[in-house]
Amino acid sequence: MNTKPVLSARKNIEFRDVSFHINDILDRLVLSGITLEIPQGETLVLLGRSGSGKTTLLKLINGMLLPAKGEILVQGISTLDWDPIRLRRGIGYVIQDAGLFPHFTVAENVALVPSLEKWEPLAALPFESGNSSPWVGLDHQNLRTATPRQLSGGQRQRVGVARALAADPPILPDG
Repeated sequence: MNTKPVLSARKNIEFRDVSFHINDILDRLVLSGITLEIPQGETLVLLGRSGSGKTTLLKLINGMLLPAKGEILVQGISTLDWDPIRLRRGIGYVIQDAGLFPHFTVAENVALVPSLEKWEPLAALPFESGNSSPWVGLDHQNLRTATPRQLSGGQRQRVGVARALAADPPILPDG
């Protein structure tokens, strides 16, 4: 029996006195003493110059990085106690420059997480039924079989948004 937590939309994200440093020859401090709570349903904007730690915060939330000090809680549970795959699949990512798989069609890119989760039927996905295309600005009939290289930059970005939304994640950072 799987005793690891499953991500749901009920709780929040919390940073408790979190610090992170890069263990290189300079031992650079990236974040120091971050204490922050993000309630369910709240939209938070991280604004800062390049290298200020915005992406590092996101990577700490999904367990790709571990804090040097402090604790990060997702839905009241330390990121160290989550099954990393369950945690990451519960977070919808809109990756900079789309981050699409070039050998997948648009439909395959959008259906990635639902197919990994073995959702049946995949035709129930909003993108497949045509329901998501108005909110991401894609004509699903003409694009489902296209590959990313056949799309404009804006279309690729919208496919990335559709993919992030397809799994209906309770957490949706924009990295």
